[in-house]
Amino acid sequence: MVAPPRARDPQAVLFACGRNSVRSPMAESLLQRMFPQALYVKSAGVKKGELDPFAVAVMAELGQDISGHKPVTFEELDDWEGLNFDLIVTLSPEAHHKALELTRTIAADVEYWPTQDPTGAEGNREQKLQAYREVCDALSMRIRRRFAKVGAASG
Repeated sequence: MVAPPRARDPQAVLFACGRNSVRSPMAESLLQRMFPQALYVKSAGVKKGELDPFAVAVMAELGQDISGHKPVTFEELDDWEGLNFDLIVTLSPEAHHKALELTRTIAADVEYWPTQDPTGAEGNREQKLQAYREVCDALSMRIRRRFAKVGAASG
């Protein structure tokens, strides 16, 4: 599948999923770590969630601390700082629908990256952690591919 041409290289990126408790905070942390100066990065959810301890554990394995992340909804983010993003990357169907609704009133590109929700993983702790690692690895690869130019431009 060929990626659509990019309207512009984003300066501000919002990652969005269902509850802002696993996938979007992981993606936010990964992108921030890759390009700390180049981009403004946030995450939000459609509904209010609680930060997932497995997500915290998997990110800690990479030396990234997301334990202080407080899940927020689109509405809360809008109230606090406005939704001034060039790009909204949605990781779940409900977040994608929400982002598309928002583009009626804000000028942002929306990209849908269907991402497995690891919270339903069965098994022991290690098997569950493995499901989260797979999501993290997939996000990391996707972020590297999508934002490779950002690093080249600023570094």
